[in-house]
Amino acid sequence: MKIMHEQVSFQPRNMLKVKWDDFPHFTYPWHFHSEYEIVYVLKSHGKRFVADSVEAFGAGDLVLLGSQLPHFWKSDESFHSGRSQTNVNAIVVQFHRDFFKEAINSYPEFFCIQELLKRASQGIVFQDPDRAKIGKMLKRLLHLSGLDRILYFLKLLETMARSEHSRTLASKGYQLENHKNLDSRLDKVMHFINTNYRRKISQQEIADKIGMTPAAFCRYFKEKTGKGFIDFVNEMRIGFACKLLIEQRLTVSQVCFECGFGNLSNFNRIFKRQTGVTPTEYQLQFIRATG
Repeated sequence: MKIMHEQVSFQPRNMLKVKWDDFPHFTYPWHFHSEYEIVYVLKSHGKRFVADSVEAFGAGDLVLLGSQLPHFWKSDESFHSGRSQTNVNAIVVQFHRDFFKEAINSYPEFFCIQELLKRASQGIVFQDPDRAKIGKMLKRLLHLSGLDRILYFLKLLETMARSEHSRTLASKGYQLENHKNLDSRLDKVMHFINTNYRRKISQQEIADKIGMTPAAFCRYFKEKTGKGFIDFVNEMRIGFACKLLIEQRLTVSQVCFECGFGNLSNFNRIFKRQTGVTPTEYQLQFIRATG
C-alpha cells in the first residue's frame, strides 16, 4: 500500500492541535506524520491499521500514536455506502514531537510521560476503565485554550502514562521505516501552504517558487501527496474553519473570510462536500455531542 506523508498544520507558535471530526467516514489513507497523535472515536466502527497491527475498532476506541508511525482508520462499508445512520465523530489531538522535550527528558516529574511517549512508537490502545476517564478529559480539552489547555494536556498525558489498562499495537519486531520519498522541495511547498493558506494563493505563484511550470507542479504535488493542490489547500482551510466554528467566537460569515475563502456560498459548498454538513449544522452537532 502506498504511504503518504501528512503535513500537519499548527497555528503560529502553537504546539498542540485539538480538533473535532464529523465526517461521513474516515477518509485519510495509509499515512504517517512527524507529530504524535491521539485518536478518540466516539462514533464509527471498522478496521484500525497501525504499523503491522490490524484490529477492529468501534465507539470508544482510544489510541496514542508515536511520531512517524504509519496508520489509518477504515470505516465499515455501511459508512461509505450511506447505509449508516450516523457520521464518524472523533476527537483528534496532534502535538509536536519536541513537545516539552527538555523538561520531559530532564526532570523526574516527567519520567512517566517520557516512558509513555517511548511506548507510543508502537502505538498504544487504552481500555476501560481508564479509557472512559481519558475520554472525558479529551472532551474537556476541546473547550480549553491557551495555558489552561497546555496544563490540562500535561495532566492528560500523565493519566495516560499511569494507565494500567493499555497495550501496545505494533509487534516488537516492527521497525519504523526511514521514509525517504520526501524531498526539500516538498518541504518548501508545504511550509509555504501552511503559512499562506488563509489568503488567495495560485498554482502559478507556488510553482514559480520551486522552478516548475504550473502543470508540472500539479502532477508533482498529486504524486507526492495523493491530493490535488486546490483540494489540499481547501482541506486545510476547512480544518481551520472547523476549529473556529467549535470555538463559537465568530459568525459563519466571519469564519468564511478568516479561512481564506472569497465568498460565503463557495465556503458553504466546499464545507458540506468535505464534512457532509453545513457550517451551521456542524457547529450545532458539536454543541449537542459535547454539551
